[in-house]
Amino acid sequence: MIRVLHTGDWHIGQTLRGFSREREHDAVFSGLESIVVEREVDALVVAGDVFDSQNPSGESQARFYALMARLHAARPAMTIVITAGNHDAAGRLEAPRPLLEAIGVHVVGNVRRRDGAIDLDRHLVPVRSASGDVAAQVLAVSYPTAACLPPLSSLGKEGRVGEASPIVRAVRDLYGQLFEAARPRLAGLPLLVTGHLHVAGGLESEGAERRILVGGEHAVPADVFPEEARYVALGHLHRAQMLGRGQVRYCGSLIPLSAAEQPYRHGVTLVTLGSGAAQIEHIEIDRPVPFLRLPASGDMPLADLGDHLAALALDPDLPMEARPFIQVRLAREGLLPGYRAEVDRIAEGFPVRVVDVRVTVPPRAAVEIVEAEAPPLRLSERDPEELFRLAYRAKWEEDPEPAHLDVFHRARAEA
Repeated sequence: MIRVLHTGDWHIGQTLRGFSREREHDAVFSGLESIVVEREVDALVVAGDVFDSQNPSGESQARFYALMARLHAARPAMTIVITAGNHDAAGRLEAPRPLLEAIGVHVVGNVRRRDGAIDLDRHLVPVRSASGDVAAQVLAVSYPTAACLPPLSSLGKEGRVGEASPIVRAVRDLYGQLFEAARPRLAGLPLLVTGHLHVAGGLESEGAERRILVGGEHAVPADVFPEEARYVALGHLHRAQMLGRGQVRYCGSLIPLSAAEQPYRHGVTLVTLGSGAAQIEHIEIDRPVPFLRLPASGDMPLADLGDHLAALALDPDLPMEARPFIQVRLAREGLLPGYRAEVDRIAEGFPVRVVDVRVTVPPRAAVEIVEAEAPPLRLSERDPEELFRLAYRAKWEEDPEPAHLDVFHRARAEA
């Protein structure tokens, strides 16, 4: 039996409306150390977006390398597998590979080939049990850039039934090549596969994640991954969620990276691999800094903001890095131009950090704006989710909740 801790989307170096997240990263990384020790983790898999920028600061890189050293010291026999995401510079991430491998850290920045064939020594990482025997394999795959994918000219004109996209076929072919190369070495051992991309049915965080596949493709189906994989460890979407047959999973980010992620249950995923199906457990990590929505539901007049902030009863001497992040939801009625500056003026008197201000548009008005201000579009030009939202507002006079969108995306993926 092998225990693998699946994490990703750390985004070290990120700021939120100019506010540093360093204190939060230090706190959640400390929690990560505790989990690998308490749960006796055999392998840690980081599924991309280690850094928030392809040119991370010296402080961000120092924080990452210090964490690798601490994790190795806390659990010396643990294997660490790190893959590059779309936010990472693959070459920069791989540069210290010889030093990292000395402490059990395997880094995959790009798909590597030798004489046209997959360089399996770079992509297949054995995981050893407490007894020292190889008990599982990790097929480590980074974000599939254009250079990583097989040449489109080498693919057939048609893939599976209904699969017209050459990009989706290329991603499917890439995973097929990787698995076929790995197959002779598996010897019946459990296989865990990684990925950093958008899989159909996955719920995005509004304004936080881009649809990143080459050529503007939105997503790949969950069946691009080999059926033989006991578990597929995904990165890119920041909300923890299951896809496909249940063994394909986004672990989510460690902290909310945008105001849209305020309701999420952030944490890591513990995967136990044995003789049967993978056992999957979501482990929440406490937020180092509160992230609050004012009001807790609905909206409010701007004049009520001061009362809501006062009701938090916060210590006025809170240091800046410990002050809660605040998302403000305002009613449109009676709101004057320049309201954003007024929100900042009111908030200055309280130990908070306002990072998002949203104005609620009456549902009927939203539908009328869309229909009146834009020329009619053909149905094929409309995004299905946009049509669902419009239909829901027209029927119920309110926006769909995340649970409604979840059902819609699952139905869309199955269709």
